[in-house]
Amino acid sequence: MAFLLGIDVSTTATKALLIDEGGAVVAVAGSPHELHTPRPLWSEQDPATWWQAAQQSIHEALDQAGLNGGEVAAIGLTGQMHGLVLLDAEGRVLRPAMLWNDGRAGAECDWIRERLGLDHLVEITGNDAFAGFTAPKLLWVRRHEPEVYRRAAHVLLPKDYLRYRLTGAFATDRAGAGGTLLLDLKTRDWSEEMLDALEIPPAWLPPTHEGPAITGEVTPEAAEATGLRAGTPVVAGGGDQAAQAVGVGAVRPGVMALTLGTSGVVFAPAARPVTAPQGRAHSFPHALPGRWHLMGVMLSAAGSLRWYHDTFAPDASYDALLAEAADVPPGCDGAFFLPYLSGERTPHANPHARGVFFGLTLRHGRGHFTRAVLEGVAFGLRDNLALLREAGVPPPTEMRASGGGVQSPLWRQILADVLNAPLTAPQTTEGAAFGAALLAGVGARVWPDVETACESTIICQPIAQPDAASAATYDALHATFGSLYPCMEPLFTGR
Repeated sequence: MAFLLGIDVSTTATKALLIDEGGAVVAVAGSPHELHTPRPLWSEQDPATWWQAAQQSIHEALDQAGLNGGEVAAIGLTGQMHGLVLLDAEGRVLRPAMLWNDGRAGAECDWIRERLGLDHLVEITGNDAFAGFTAPKLLWVRRHEPEVYRRAAHVLLPKDYLRYRLTGAFATDRAGAGGTLLLDLKTRDWSEEMLDALEIPPAWLPPTHEGPAITGEVTPEAAEATGLRAGTPVVAGGGDQAAQAVGVGAVRPGVMALTLGTSGVVFAPAARPVTAPQGRAHSFPHALPGRWHLMGVMLSAAGSLRWYHDTFAPDASYDALLAEAADVPPGCDGAFFLPYLSGERTPHANPHARGVFFGLTLRHGRGHFTRAVLEGVAFGLRDNLALLREAGVPPPTEMRASGGGVQSPLWRQILADVLNAPLTAPQTTEGAAFGAALLAGVGARVWPDVETACESTIICQPIAQPDAASAATYDALHATFGSLYPCMEPLFTGR
């Protein structure tokens, strides 16, 4: 039997997941890495920690499964999107990686819009310029760290740095490349016009590949470091959201994916390029050939709950906090939470947006605060669903939910009520790494294509049905929630 390895470089850890040919998960291991925020709006990591964590996780996963590296048929990569990893001509890292939730490049986004015009920018890339994207970060380095920029020779995404360490090859997947703001959405390859306009050398960018395509093989040096077999093929994989969608089977139009992780995502596959008005939602290639996707992304979803817990109730368990929130009625007796702790991406492209508790009175206790966080994130996801619907995406026939947040029965019921949509969940909670492993299986010809891989391995079960009364209550409350950001926006100055 062949085994397939998916590696996920997330914001908080690098995970290794092994599945067999039937799609059964036989091992999962994760090794954490630190996030650094040296200044407001900055978010950075040392790429060396990803490679160290990957080695540890791969060894642990092989040990868990009782396998040797020679039994792994292929490897798929996924990870956090949009990050900027800069290498010199010798492959050495030049500075800490700037991550997807780094918001310092707002001025560079303005410059990009002025340079190309918003409409033309969206026509080429499918997207507006967001501070979290790779290209604005690269321009920030050019402006603020010219010595680093002068020495640059390679621009990689986080998972592609792992690819380089595993194979010695420079390559990327087209779904992840879409998040750089340098890809032509229609041709699914680098845009010469964008590179010319932004004065970025094309030679810095790696070749692009469809998700199941083989991009290299594990080198003898990497084999010694990881326990894998030298020569094991490594496929392109996908950015974390595209791989997550593969991992839950959201690969055809009509089946949406809802992710409640550190960030929150509403993801809609499409058979053709679809863009939102003014590029307010993200439009990228999917991780399988002939598919695209439109998605809305909020930066602090389950991350909001983690911040709330760590800041206000570090000695309480999450279960205790959620139990208190369950005793509070929908709407929290007038308390609201705006979940913009890291700025916001969609539908409010504003790195200076801030988190807010609103409507507090003496009657509000800890349970109200906790539930307000849960509801605020759900309202933000509803804003993103509305944005996709505005772009012409039809209502979902099914919404497949994943991420740590949906492990809470209370939170998933709130989501079903706020979105007024039934939620299902796959049998595995390891969506992105599982999707990367499926892409590896297609590359290794275990399955003929990605859709067959998903149909052969993924079973979804209902996890929440909307309650009509609660859904009606949340309809009215969402209108109030939606009125708060425009009132607050003039006060979000970035200080």
